[in-house]
Amino acid sequence: QVHLVESGGGTVQAGGSLRLSCETSGRRVSVHGMGWFRQAPGKEREFVATISWSGDTTKYADSVKGRFTISRDNAKDTSDLQMNNLQAEDTAVYYCAATWVSGGSERPGDYTYWGPGTQVTVSS
Repeated sequence: QVHLVESGGGTVQAGGSLRLSCETSGRRVSVHGMGWFRQAPGKEREFVATISWSGDTTKYADSVKGRFTISRDNAKDTSDLQMNNLQAEDTAVYYCAATWVSGGSERPGDYTYWGPGTQVTVSS
């Protein structure tokens, strides 16, 4: 079993930055692809970014490309999401997840393990 916990959420003004962290416990996730998703009120959960087990491959949603950066540290079993130039439309609960798809995935259904989420609010 893998347990994930996100941290780093909060309230920031438009144009600001936040760094989300995902810490794991239990089984190691170094062989898992990792992903970040978000869900705004009244909307479905959507893909934000994913990273392969090795960290060599990343993919982003078009809406965050160039502003967000996903990374991982396999020695620490963590994954971070650096978010720059935040906009009001980035307001959502952000979730960290782990998948057995080693290259990462954009599909929520591919993920086996999920964190409880952390709130990000961007004020305009």
